[in-house]
Amino acid sequence: MSAQLAVVFAVLVLLIIGTLVVLVRTRRQVATPTERAVHFALQTASQAARSLRSGLSAESASEALPHLRALTAAEAVALYDADGELLAQETGGEEWTAEVAEQSHTAAESAEVDRRRVMISDPCGDMSSWRALIAQPLIAGDSGVGVLVVATTSRPSPGMLGAVAEVARYVSSQIELADLETSRARLDRAEVLALRAQISPHFIYNALNTIASFVRTDPDRARELILDFADFTRYSFRAAGEYTVLADELRNIDRYLTLERARFGPSLDVKLHVAPEVLNVVLPFLALQPLVENAVRHGLAGKGGGTITITARDEGSDCVITVDDDGVGMDPELLRSGDIDALDPVPGARSESDGAHVGLTNVDHRLRAAFGNDYGLVVETGVGAGTRVGMRVPKFRAGIRA
Repeated sequence: MSAQLAVVFAVLVLLIIGTLVVLVRTRRQVATPTERAVHFALQTASQAARSLRSGLSAESASEALPHLRALTAAEAVALYDADGELLAQETGGEEWTAEVAEQSHTAAESAEVDRRRVMISDPCGDMSSWRALIAQPLIAGDSGVGVLVVATTSRPSPGMLGAVAEVARYVSSQIELADLETSRARLDRAEVLALRAQISPHFIYNALNTIASFVRTDPDRARELILDFADFTRYSFRAAGEYTVLADELRNIDRYLTLERARFGPSLDVKLHVAPEVLNVVLPFLALQPLVENAVRHGLAGKGGGTITITARDEGSDCVITVDDDGVGMDPELLRSGDIDALDPVPGARSESDGAHVGLTNVDHRLRAAFGNDYGLVVETGVGAGTRVGMRVPKFRAGIRA
């Protein structure tokens, strides 16, 4: 019996110790009032940013205003656009009367781009229960994009005015980020359109001439080449997406090289070494096409043919893709300035090569814009030693998908 009591006692001791440990850990996790206030402010600002990062509109304003009212600790807030039109208002239960709406609109219109407007009302005046309206302009870049109006039932203190100014500055920064994101997306789309426009007209002309030469001598081959040409142009001018997967890019390059091999004959040799695990890696649309076209037109055309080797290998968190040719190469001194457009190994061929060179610059820029400056093109070359152009692409990057 005493042994059983000893076991029970030991279990009770363990339970008590466990409870004390939990209490100590819980007590350590309880934040100070300052820490709780900081956490609340950061969390509320993050929730407001989630809406504002889509730009300033009636919908985003309506979603963000409850969080902005919490940040300003005001009784009511409203957002106006750059033309003084009301986007949304958040009252927190107080009545936003027609008089208050009119006064708020007046305050928003009278606020200057670089100066807020504060309207103080007599307690028995037109604004009913509201004591003051603070109209703080929203500035993105050098121009006003809207006005934040804060209504309060007490006379605003300097601290509150400062808080409203900081919240307005935060709102402005989120709107500016949204504008930059929109501009970047437009730029990316424009660059893809520019790259499509730069698909060599000489390639199209030569491909059609090659197909025409087979029409009488080998109709079946001509039919296959027409289908390859149609698939190549369909992919190159597709409407969907700024990104693609490596497998689709390689398929399109195979169509391109099929057409080029039909023209060059056995003098053009192509080798492909691709690790299966990187076939689903996402990269910018038409990122490889300019590299391969550059190898054919500038590396091999000058010597009447040669070998192109395309390699894609798995390197941990990245995929490394290289396009090698054993063509004429170029003087590496021309690349020391970091200007990819200097890659012009065929003397006097500038008029035919501008599109491909701009294409390489385009690819370099889009790689860096998507993945960071560590992911641009790398060029290795030498006179008579051929050229290698490589890129490193992360196997996964949040927010980027085909």
